[in-house]
Amino acid sequence: MNRIGKFTLTACVALLPAAALADGHANKLAVLETYSDIAHAGYEDSLITARTLQQAVDALVANPSTQTLKAARAAWIAARVPYQQTEVYRFGNAVVDDWEGKVNAWPLDEGLIDYVETASYGNESDENPIYTANVVANTSLKVSGSMVDASSITKTLLSEVLHEAEEVEANVATGYHAIEFLLWGQDLNGTGPGAGDRPASDFDTANCTNGNCDRRAEYLKAATDLLIDDLEEMVALWADNGPARKGLLTGNANAGLTTVLTGMGSLSYGELAGERIKLGLMLHDPEEEHDCFSDNTHYSHFYNQVGIINVYLGRYKRVDGSLVTGPSLSELVAATDAAVDAEMKERLGASRVAMQAMVDRAKSVEAYDQMISEGNDAGNAVIETVVQSLTTQTKSIERAVASLGLSQIAFEGSDSLDNPQAVFQ
Repeated sequence: MNRIGKFTLTACVALLPAAALADGHANKLAVLETYSDIAHAGYEDSLITARTLQQAVDALVANPSTQTLKAARAAWIAARVPYQQTEVYRFGNAVVDDWEGKVNAWPLDEGLIDYVETASYGNESDENPIYTANVVANTSLKVSGSMVDASSITKTLLSEVLHEAEEVEANVATGYHAIEFLLWGQDLNGTGPGAGDRPASDFDTANCTNGNCDRRAEYLKAATDLLIDDLEEMVALWADNGPARKGLLTGNANAGLTTVLTGMGSLSYGELAGERIKLGLMLHDPEEEHDCFSDNTHYSHFYNQVGIINVYLGRYKRVDGSLVTGPSLSELVAATDAAVDAEMKERLGASRVAMQAMVDRAKSVEAYDQMISEGNDAGNAVIETVVQSLTTQTKSIERAVASLGLSQIAFEGSDSLDNPQAVFQ
């Protein structure tokens, strides 16, 4: 993936006539309409790229080779680009937050899914009795005290029996990261160079490595097909008559704007700056990186920030290059306090610049898990700059809330930011 080009926030705002920016109910609804249009386009792009991934997985299973495995990995990385931009729709939208765990839950105890290198995997049997259940290798499993028939690895088995089984969130059996693990395998390099390196022969029934190649392929296909189902559900929720869209557009406009800003602030602060970035930096732990098997974490973080910018500016670039644009939150804020809008755009841009520096370092110097390693002062500094820029950006989001006369919003927090000592207790 090439370097992402320079980005000027102010250049992306097509200003409406002043009369159209009056702080009225209809204009707030127009902003919510744009927000819904971008949601629908983002989830539709996620579905489109997931279907390309599905085709690549089918090709890998039909003809396992270095080339087909490489193509499936590339399709997975491409599928992350639009999806990560949709995560700004979490938190404020309960329908999205309740659904998101099916498709993007992390971190995961990968031993539930397939073989692992036991010396480095650790012992979590007290917290998670099925952390090494290895459904790929076992046709029957004991889950929550009962025996489960796993002779056929189906979408139902993954989604209704195994996912978050034993009420343990780390039992992630579905979604992008389960697929990622099956395509890359464990990253056994710690904070050294290199990602996961599963061989294509792990799917080759004629020349099988590590056993159960037929069941591993069956799991990969089931998980990918299930991802398609889940994304189809979310696309429908944001369609013209979808309940997620209708809930915003038929309700109180200020409540709708609160939803929008809750998603922006919570992703920016507690989730992205805190749980996904600062926590791993504090612990210097590669297990805390988001795309830990593929070493794609830098791009996942970057596109989260792009998603926040999309929502504020009312502008989304689709995977086919077309644009979805409309009345924006930026315009609404500018109509009430131009200085807050200017500050908001400046700080969104600064966070993107910090993210770009992280991406550039990942592509030319070292991977994200190396950047957060203990003793790597230069790499740590790049990541800390990202954290600080996101934290500063969140303060501007709070000012945008106030400028619109909305009630104060309690954004998602993180011990890593709010109570650092608790991280080590």
